[in-house]
Amino acid sequence: MAPIGSTVELTASSDALVRARQRAALMPDLLIEARRVVTTVIAGWHGRRRRGTGENFWQFRPFVDGEQVARIDWRRSARDDSIYLRDREWEAAQTVWLWADPSPSMLYRSSYAQASKDSRALVIVLALAELLSRSGERVGYPGVIEPVSARNAAERIAAALLTRRPEVSFPPDDRLKRFSEVVIVSDFLDPVEELVEKVDRIGRRGIRGHLIQIADPAEESFPYSGRTEFRDPETGGKLTAGRAEALADEYRRLYAARREYLGEHCRRLGWSFILHRTDHLASEVLVAAHARLSGAPQLARTRA
Repeated sequence: MAPIGSTVELTASSDALVRARQRAALMPDLLIEARRVVTTVIAGWHGRRRRGTGENFWQFRPFVDGEQVARIDWRRSARDDSIYLRDREWEAAQTVWLWADPSPSMLYRSSYAQASKDSRALVIVLALAELLSRSGERVGYPGVIEPVSARNAAERIAAALLTRRPEVSFPPDDRLKRFSEVVIVSDFLDPVEELVEKVDRIGRRGIRGHLIQIADPAEESFPYSGRTEFRDPETGGKLTAGRAEALADEYRRLYAARREYLGEHCRRLGWSFILHRTDHLASEVLVAAHARLSGAPQLARTRA
């Protein structure tokens, strides 16, 4: 049976410079792709508009008992039998931290995928930086660049990642401040207990989170059969299966169960959880992520 996918071996310290040059050569292409993705979904958006204090009109909405009578728009209410409030847009910029998991497992790409998980994660992060900066938000990357409110936030993040992309799978939470938001793009293949503990630690600090799980289609479908050698890209460990197809049902059950558990845990915290496969368009997950950042109603998980 021909190999379905491939992954890069763990990089030794002597090869670090080679990895850095490979990433430097790739980053401009990823930035271009991120801009292309943003262009396909930006039409009709007007930033992450929210109710609050400000001068700009946002929307009319029905009056609810207990709200301020002074905010009733009597002219709009006179058009029918309902009473409407006039909402204004919140003008304060929000801080959004972005993070793409650089773990070795993210370097996997099967023959069914359009891109590696690492490449797709970076595209999503840069696309969100581009989109959020257009909306006037403050965007940062923990341990790499402090939040900036600038139209060229995506370029700044891309340039900073060329020389100092972190090596840990989760963002350093000491950088994250209360009332900010964090978007973490990863395959989330670490032990689920560790993932939940890291999520809880961030959530306890009053930070709203959004997890985007990147999955290669082969990781979901487990299309292996016959004698197959599996290698752990994190540890280098190997497992040889004489009949890989015999493991398929149990693997799929466990894979789906841990994902459901993580998604449900996020829902209880008020976080969003989005699934994205690398054989789908990046624009799909960008639309879903923007909806979650805009405060749209969410389910326990969203597939994009």
